Amino acid sequence: MDFKDEIKLFGDRVEKLKDQIQTEEATKNAFIMPFIKALGYDVFNPFEVMPEFVADIGIKKGEKVDYAIMKDGEPCILIECKHWGESLDPHNSQLFRYFHTTPAKFGLLSNGIIYRFYTDLVVPNKMDDKPFFEFNVTDIKDNQVEELKKFHKSYFDVGSIQNTASELKYMNELKVLINMEFQNPSDGFVRHFAKQIYNGVLTSRLMDQFSGLTKRSIQQYINDLITERLKSALKKENDEQKTVEAEPTNNQLDAKEVRIETTEAELEGFMIVKTIMRQKIKPNRIVYRDAQSYFAILLDDNNRKTICRLYLNGSKKYIGIFDEQKKEIKNEIASLDDIFNFTELLHKTITFYDGEKEKPFTRINDN
Repeated sequence: MDFKDEIKLFGDRVEKLKDQIQTEEATKNAFIMPFIKALGYDVFNPFEVMPEFVADIGIKKGEKVDYAIMKDGEPCILIECKHWGESLDPHNSQLFRYFHTTPAKFGLLSNGIIYRFYTDLVVPNKMDDKPFFEFNVTDIKDNQVEELKKFHKSYFDVGSIQNTASELKYMNELKVLINMEFQNPSDGFVRHFAKQIYNGVLTSRLMDQFSGLTKRSIQQYINDLITERLKSALKKENDEQKTVEAEPTNNQLDAKEVRIETTEAELEGFMIVKTIMRQKIKPNRIVYRDAQSYFAILLDDNNRKTICRLYLNGSKKYIGIFDEQKKEIKNEIASLDDIFNFTELLHKTITFYDGEKEKPFTRINDN
């Protein structure tokens, strides 16, 4: 198993176990130690991983950090752990206070789910307020795995990591700012674009108008980018499927007999819903089942947990959303891009299903 697969598997394990973990000590044993092990270190060898590492400061003796990863007899990474349900605040941590008392150049603050890596980019030997690298292990991205790999025992090099640390830090901060501007454009952001397309005086009324237009333009641009990527991925998938389906199987023959044909539009709609749901759940939990009159998108391949239905084969197109009573409400859509307008309702459906307790269920009438 390569490093990427190991980390992804570890993230899945954390997601499944977290609700059973009641204490900070259990968090260390179930999450932190396996994570350190995944980085290639022997957690039972104190010459590699020192638990309860002593970091004395001034007249205070015996102060300890949860773990220190050792190299050549010196700590290189200090690790402080919290219970997985706790927030991570570096100012209230021993990590922040004792960073400068050791030769370690990196600090890791984690609750077993969120991992924040710190160094001293602003003031030498003083841990920065903000992490230069952060990720959620239950939803870690491929590019984050590549950055994490630099901390693996086989690749660990202080100079190499520090060279990219500032770049990572500023990129993370820029992404936060960009997200804020996209969600609620500031006057300066709006004015920057408005002045390039409007030659008159930008009054308060015009600024309000351009603010709304800027926000809508950004959303439409992002939706267009996503749609184009989905179309490209869908085309590739269809091309590969055509190669595999050179000869029809019994299942395909059965499908022809009942005249159910999954269209490219339905698959594109499925990919859009899957993209929306990625913000809340793992994408492998989302599947589809095609029927003669509608295209159903389900949670956990369970027809009792219908996320939505798409009706795309008639003269008018609809998306069917289900409320808490599992009653379907049809909404007309002009194009597949309009599915993005139902993001909040789709998220509510997932929240309801995931929070639902075992209880008798009345089947939804398909008619």
